[in-house]
Amino acid sequence: MFKTALLSLLCAGFAWCAMPLESVQAATIGVEGPEVIRAGDVGVGRQLPDLEFTSITGVKQHLSDLIQGTGLVIAMTSTSCPVSKRYAATLSRLQLDLQSKGIGLLLLNPFTSERSSEIEEFILQNSISVPYVSDTDKSLATALQASTTTEVLLLDSSLTLQYRGAIDDQFGLGYHLDAPRSCYLKDAVEALLGGQQALVQATAAPGCELDLGGVRSPSNGAVTYYRDVARILQQNCLRCHRDGGIAPFALDELPAVLDRAKAIQRVVEQKHMPPWFAAPAPFGSENPWSNDCSLSARDRVDLLSWLHSSDRPLGDSAQGPKLLQFPEGWSITKPDVVLQLPKPVSVKAEGILPYQIVLVPTNLTEDRWVSAYEIIPSHRDVVHHVIVQMIKEGEDAKKVPDGAGSFWAAYVPGNGARTYTAGTARLLSKGATLQFQIHYTPNGKAVQEQMKIGLVFAKSPPEMEVKTFGIAKHDLKIPPNTANHSETKELRVPFDLNITSLMAHMHVRGKAFKYEVAYADGKQEVLLDIPHYDFNWQLGYHYKQPKSVPAGSKIRVTAVFDNSSANKANPDPNKEVKWGPQTYDEMLIGYVESINPVGAAGLEKKR
Repeated sequence: MFKTALLSLLCAGFAWCAMPLESVQAATIGVEGPEVIRAGDVGVGRQLPDLEFTSITGVKQHLSDLIQGTGLVIAMTSTSCPVSKRYAATLSRLQLDLQSKGIGLLLLNPFTSERSSEIEEFILQNSISVPYVSDTDKSLATALQASTTTEVLLLDSSLTLQYRGAIDDQFGLGYHLDAPRSCYLKDAVEALLGGQQALVQATAAPGCELDLGGVRSPSNGAVTYYRDVARILQQNCLRCHRDGGIAPFALDELPAVLDRAKAIQRVVEQKHMPPWFAAPAPFGSENPWSNDCSLSARDRVDLLSWLHSSDRPLGDSAQGPKLLQFPEGWSITKPDVVLQLPKPVSVKAEGILPYQIVLVPTNLTEDRWVSAYEIIPSHRDVVHHVIVQMIKEGEDAKKVPDGAGSFWAAYVPGNGARTYTAGTARLLSKGATLQFQIHYTPNGKAVQEQMKIGLVFAKSPPEMEVKTFGIAKHDLKIPPNTANHSETKELRVPFDLNITSLMAHMHVRGKAFKYEVAYADGKQEVLLDIPHYDFNWQLGYHYKQPKSVPAGSKIRVTAVFDNSSANKANPDPNKEVKWGPQTYDEMLIGYVESINPVGAAGLEKKR
């Protein structure tokens, strides 16, 4: 059941996707179910041409004619594809729900072989009243780059693609559920109505595959700021680079973009931005990560083309995207409990501040299962990262001073929230205390910082428990004046493990990091390769689907340290460096998040 997206949300609010999780019968979803894919690879965030089509009633229209104030959903459909047929009743209900929200609906049949009589019967049986296109020459499906007969596209009123993928996860190839657990289109519509980006913007849509000859959608012409660049920045950058965001400057207006054009060009060419440091998947392999925020090939080419152009054409301002709204408070569901540091921490204006250890009691009177959390600093600009550990009732907090054994929650700039897949949750024990290990970075102004963490409790006990353990090497000994010093640590896996996320932790001498697994049959595999580690961006790399590592395997982490003068962040290249909690010391920790049946043994370090 864990083939669904790691960012899945509970269904509520739409008649066609309103069954609560508790009513869903257990089912096993194979690889044919929806999976989260990188939005930029399928054109999300870009403007579609105002394509012309002719409905089966002979009426010629453009896409813009169907927008009922807010947007338009284009739904692929078929009278013969088994998966598509299962969605017939859903489409029937969908047309009414969308209409009530000011969103149009267009049904598109891309098969030449399906007879008009079959289509007319489908329309009659399902009370279809919206425009229906029999795209016998596949011209519209090709222009939309449709992939399957169950795919849906959500456009806003400016014809910007906001979501592409499955309606939900109720039906797939080889399975069906009584009700959906993840309502992708519903969530995207709700986000659109709120002027925000959906958490899941693209998925695969299991259905009958379309062979459209690999033809790309028609070009809109030369790249311009308003039609193309503004959308690329909005899709990939504005979550941080906006007024009130965590980035040092905004990129939501043209003057700011022109002022920063050379800087944008440099960081995009060097692949420093957007921050994503995993090596690409081997040729022919699928990208395994659900949170890959790197630029798609098309977005990167178009953005650099515009930045390198001599005139940087602006285009028509009327073609600019609708402005997005970003949540000012919680990005997760409203928390059931909010816990805050007991008192503010004084962060000085300059210099180095030692890691701060702060204990926050939960005062829980019973065990609770946490399905989502979010850490929000009161002054984001001085918080480098945070590791939160759970100290059980009666346990000595001094035995877990550095987070090497495990962690319960974490924060890095731009990523302080985690929502677990339906059916999984993290245990917060009765009477537990949360220990915050905080790395502050003074930035020129003294502040009083008092962060908080919001917790969302699961509505029922999960089937699978989320745990994190650390593969740490404490006996580090990094020689002075060495540019490529390697250290490794290996851990034998005593039972079958389902890995959901990986995170590397080193300090400023960290240069590269790699996770590998050696299976009992002798096969070896690289799980995660970070060829250019960046201490400023300690990202978690979340699997789309849990990675199974059987008992008897060995997980090996390898870290490369640069303790030379060429490393400009190196505090002292002449010093032999050992394990320690401060930035001028070093660490080697490979954090592994996994899910296993509730009550099963864990690999987290015993204290």
